[in-house]
Amino acid sequence: MTEKPFWQSGHRPTLIMAFLYFDVAFMIWNLLGPLAPIFAKAMALSPAEKGFVVAVPTLAGAVLRLVNGFLADRIGQKRTGIISQVIVIGGLLTAWKLGVDSIHALIVVGVVLGFAGASFSVALPLAGRWYPPAHQGKAMGIAGMGNSGTVLAALFAPVLAKLFGWSNVLALATIPAALVLIAFVALAKDSPNQPEAKPLGQYVAGYFRMLREGDAWWFILFYGVTFGGFVGLSGSLPTWYTTELGMTPIMAGYATAACVFAGSLVRPIGGALADRVGGIKTLTGVYAIAAVLLVVISQTPASFAVMFPLFFCVMATLGVGNGAVFQLVPQRFRNEIGVMTGLVGFGGGLGGFYLASSLGLAKQWTGSMGPGFLIFAALAMVALGGLSVVKTRWRTTWGAAIAGVRI
Repeated sequence: MTEKPFWQSGHRPTLIMAFLYFDVAFMIWNLLGPLAPIFAKAMALSPAEKGFVVAVPTLAGAVLRLVNGFLADRIGQKRTGIISQVIVIGGLLTAWKLGVDSIHALIVVGVVLGFAGASFSVALPLAGRWYPPAHQGKAMGIAGMGNSGTVLAALFAPVLAKLFGWSNVLALATIPAALVLIAFVALAKDSPNQPEAKPLGQYVAGYFRMLREGDAWWFILFYGVTFGGFVGLSGSLPTWYTTELGMTPIMAGYATAACVFAGSLVRPIGGALADRVGGIKTLTGVYAIAAVLLVVISQTPASFAVMFPLFFCVMATLGVGNGAVFQLVPQRFRNEIGVMTGLVGFGGGLGGFYLASSLGLAKQWTGSMGPGFLIFAALAMVALGGLSVVKTRWRTTWGAAIAGVRI
């Protein structure tokens, strides 16, 4: 039987809505990064405090992805997405109405934004379950290209903050969120290939069962480096550009947006490349290149002409890695994709929280963010070493059992 072409093998409206839902959710999730130079100055936050505040949505999103992973398998991805989006819209409007005038209020806002970050556990399985294994990388890559929402945050948040005040940006962000929610309700559909719903106890047991799988820990590490690096840099680059180069928040937002766009644009390319040459081979190149670039970044004096291309390239490299990881995950854990999406997304969130907060600490303790970049380069090398450990076993066990799919 001839396999259908990609666009005929799944549900196109759902794939498009998964992307748009993810895109707007990511825009909201990353609002604090571009706004950090503004509210940090207004509240006289230290570099460590600023780094921590920027990292809070990432940590909250990592934890909430586990919750959304359960709900996605229990009540479906569509309902889970609707619930999360309503919480985000209501939370932002409440914060705007009450006012955000302290670091504690910022932390609460960061937790609310974490619900937007948890969209990861909705969008990817919503799209991925509609497509066969041979097209999994492309489908997950297109849905995951919603990472580009970070570009929108970097481009528009500083401009809107200058025009209307930074706290009013929280209310303005709910407008596109509400519009996309309406379209999502109308057009998205859960795949008929849903796993049987499990009671909470069995679901929690499923998480612990997955954590007894060595491969699950490898995927958590691999995504912790690729996605963690992407989202951590997305939140930290506006601060780097303003503190190290003295750029205005708006210009820093433009420079950050270009770098983030590179990482978002190539995510489906990473998935397609992994479909063609294998996820393992793709990730091998990603970790090696990312490690070299991060070492160079850590040792290079601050200069826009030199650092912007380096940041651009490392973000693009990590974006390819994001697509490649999620070409592999559904091949290994197809029947547990909801749980594994939550766990792997949790690892990615932890990586982003670590990078953003460690860069702030490095700046406060040493006067430079260089040590933070250097340590993350070491983590990329750890991931590369781990990949070399598992690749032969993966290719000869579960990889060999999937006809026509390269891993």
